[in-house]
Amino acid sequence: MHAQKPRWLPINASGKKPLNCYKSAMSTPARISYAIMAVLLALVGLLHLATLALTTLFGYFALRQFSFGRSKALGVTIYIIAVTAIGYGLFFFSRQAYIALPKIAEATIPAVVGYAEKQGLELPFTDYASLKTLALNEVKDKFANVGRYARTAAFQLAMLIVGLVVAVSLFLKAGWQMEGDPNAAKDSLYSLVSQEIALRFRTFYRSFATVIGAQIVISTINTGLTSVFLLWNGYPYVMVIIVLTFLCGLLPIIGNHRRPDQKPDVADAAWTRAR
Repeated sequence: MHAQKPRWLPINASGKKPLNCYKSAMSTPARISYAIMAVLLALVGLLHLATLALTTLFGYFALRQFSFGRSKALGVTIYIIAVTAIGYGLFFFSRQAYIALPKIAEATIPAVVGYAEKQGLELPFTDYASLKTLALNEVKDKFANVGRYARTAAFQLAMLIVGLVVAVSLFLKAGWQMEGDPNAAKDSLYSLVSQEIALRFRTFYRSFATVIGAQIVISTINTGLTSVFLLWNGYPYVMVIIVLTFLCGLLPIIGNHRRPDQKPDVADAAWTRAR
């Protein structure tokens, strides 16, 4: 007596044989590739290489967009121009922010303090002068470690530059052993693991590209609507606020900081005083 086939197995049109639509257990090269990816992601966090990883991913994403799927030379050219323009723009913005942010703080802090008092919260400052004093005290306390902070800043700047260069290198030539490579031994473990790792990186990049692409669109729409509102109502320091809105909009956590039930009393009061 033959054992009855499980009912959940799909059958083909003739009703005779089950379709081979279920994948077999994960292969050894696939397991190794997932393990390598896990180790690499852990090392990125442990070695503080997030700046390098994000810069490389974002740079590669920008290069693919700038090439328009046609010319790599065109993509690299536009990429270099964009990086130069963004660098100069951030320098110019930092100068404007250095002038505008203290004035914004002077108008905003009283509203924040008033809101905190209504909520029963105690803040370590009551006005801009006390906030400035508090910040200076913090700087003095940490001045002894200025060498460590300088090294950290220099390290992150170096990682940023390296990431921009690595993105171009990967865009021009990514040296993965994929199927169809005549120099690769198709049956070797190294070749199979290389193919699996390439697939892991491709999937990881596609996920990143989907998220960052959507976030750029969302931030652009949000910045555009905010710009119209600020210009229409004649708010001060529009340029600084627009740039900050776009930059913060790229970070999903910052972009969703307000609770649905939170009242806009602080923002409204602050801008009412600033105008």
